[in-house]
Amino acid sequence: MKPPPFDYHAPHDLDEALAVLAGTGGDGKVLAGGQSLIPLMNMRLAAPAHLVDINRLAGLATVEAGADGVRVGALARHAEVERSERVAQVQPLLRSALGHVAHPVIRNRGTVVGSLAHADPSAELPAVLAVLGGSVRVARHGAPPRDVPAGEFFLGPLEPALAPGELAVSAFFPAVPPRTGTAFVEVARRHGDYAMAGVAAVVTLDDDQRIAAALVACVSAGPVPVVLDLTAACGRRPAASTDWAAVAAEVRDRVDPDGDIHATAGYRRHLTGVLARRALRIAAAEAAGEYGWTDER
Repeated sequence: MKPPPFDYHAPHDLDEALAVLAGTGGDGKVLAGGQSLIPLMNMRLAAPAHLVDINRLAGLATVEAGADGVRVGALARHAEVERSERVAQVQPLLRSALGHVAHPVIRNRGTVVGSLAHADPSAELPAVLAVLGGSVRVARHGAPPRDVPAGEFFLGPLEPALAPGELAVSAFFPAVPPRTGTAFVEVARRHGDYAMAGVAAVVTLDDDQRIAAALVACVSAGPVPVVLDLTAACGRRPAASTDWAAVAAEVRDRVDPDGDIHATAGYRRHLTGVLARRALRIAAAEAAGEYGWTDER
């Protein structure tokens, strides 16, 4: 199929891009990787009157990993972020999740920020940003950029907190604290498909190897990534003796997924609980690994 007619714009710098977006308003769409937008246009599910191609904006193709976290520019491709050893050291959850995103050919072209701006609750990266408490930097013509926390950025399915004329220019993924482990697990009909259910987990231990914090973000469990704080459910027990099955049961009871042609709501809820137990155990094992406790994966 072919997309409906549109006007094509190819700005050469960020100021020009923001000016074009301001002029097109709600009729303009940003083209970066295009791995979600172009199929939607070809299927006539999206029909923007203007397509603003930002691929000439070299200043947005950045990946910066520092002690505080990882900032990914709007043109940084999935594959580049996935392959970065520095990114994996600062924020290992990113690499774990990116390995589940579609297929290599799509990861070579698709962008991290584009996936966030697409705001699909079945996608991996929105859950990662949400569980880490990250943010998206948004720019618009004639105004200073603003950082939107993940909890406010995802408004609903395919509905990011981007007003007409705004551009998501980067995303920030905070670094993991000391004695923290992370994990990302999912189940899909085929590897690379959207997940029927998935869980991103972050577990932090205190000096006595007790659970100081435990968070999960659930994929395909609601209209936006569902973030649950499970610290109280863990009871500040030592990681090795925590009843992860009971903690995961709380996850299962607190999510309310929809059913579709791929899975019923009940199966998706059950699967989320199973994956939460697995992800939490892996994350806790990673956090405690230097102290000699390991987990059977």
